[in-house]
Amino acid sequence: GSGEEKAMIILERTAVMNLENAMRGARNPMNSWKNSDSFYDEEGNYILGENDLSLARRLRLAGSDHRKFIRQIFVSVDVTAPLYWWKEYDTYKVATVANSTSTMHKIHAKPFSLEDFSHDQMSGEALSLFRDYISKLEKIRLRYLEGGKKKEDWYDLIQLLPSSYHQLRTLSMDYETLVNIYFARRSHKLFEWHRFCEWIETLPYAEELILAEKRLHP
Repeated sequence: GSGEEKAMIILERTAVMNLENAMRGARNPMNSWKNSDSFYDEEGNYILGENDLSLARRLRLAGSDHRKFIRQIFVSVDVTAPLYWWKEYDTYKVATVANSTSTMHKIHAKPFSLEDFSHDQMSGEALSLFRDYISKLEKIRLRYLEGGKKKEDWYDLIQLLPSSYHQLRTLSMDYETLVNIYFARRSHKLFEWHRFCEWIETLPYAEELILAEKRLHP
């Protein structure tokens, strides 16, 4: 299969919050709360009624001032991705927060294996070179642990660590940030971005609140 299918990024434990409050706020400018027809289903999900959905669609397409309410819909997700992808994600500085597992403090905590790195696009030759490289890294890790944790061994690990190394971060952001990410990155040449944009498409009311323009101009 192509790398498209197996890009090495994992998105899990997604939570979407504050949809009810955001929609109530969307009605504040017109004092039109009585027209609200949304409700909670048996599972505790907030379901937008036809009136609210129609208002949400109109505001979303009316431009960023009118769609302020989507900045109040919050998303949290755990993402495991290679450092080279995180480097690109880090250009999104506004309205996002991330807590990451610490490479500096925990790099020596478990054995290195091929699964800790993105290698889905490597040719056979690169892969065999990479396997050797990882086994050398593992030798240095053991030397660090068994040799009294010398600083030079730790520096070897940090400076030899490839950017394909996986890191887990818990991300929080809002729907407005996801609009920016989606339209900037959906055609990016890194497959990880395609996977991330596919995840965005699965969020509650993504169709109406995030991807709106895509439906007008695919």
